[in-house]
Amino acid sequence: MSKQDETPPETPNSGAGSWTDAAAIAGAAIGSAAVAAALLFASRRKDRSDKAKTPVLPATPPETD
Repeated sequence: MSKQDETPPETPNSGAGSWTDAAAIAGAAIGSAAVAAALLFASRRKDRSDKAKTPVLPATPPETD
């Protein structure tokens, strides 16, 4: 027996199956990109709010009489 006889024949992808596979992959890519963007946005907002809370003190105190 040759190797061709031992392996089962592959079934060709139907039109609907290939579209659903591609759509699932595209959906996963878009979803993961959206999650990454949301995390970056949230962390950037948190950094800005932390910086706004700390008061800015002058390097030298003002001279008063």
